[in-house]
Amino acid sequence: MPITLTVTAKGQITLRKEVLEHLGVRPGDKIDVDLLKDGRLQVRGKCGRPVESIFGMLKSPATPTRSIEELNEAAAAGWAGEA
Repeated sequence: MPITLTVTAKGQITLRKEVLEHLGVRPGDKIDVDLLKDGRLQVRGKCGRPVESIFGMLKSPATPTRSIEELNEAAAAGWAGEA
């Protein structure tokens, strides 16, 4: 069953929720569109990594864990030119 979308005066379309769900994309994800020679489009969801995946990515086994108080003290010292 085809889904009809409307083109705005600016040449834009809005993909309906059911289309986005079918592509498996969420807010913040990207969509790849290939222009095919016969005037058709091929659309694929380009899902990003969840934001939670960045936690711990800079952690090194040799680096000790710091408390929020220690981080605040280090930041204050840096701003005061003491570091």
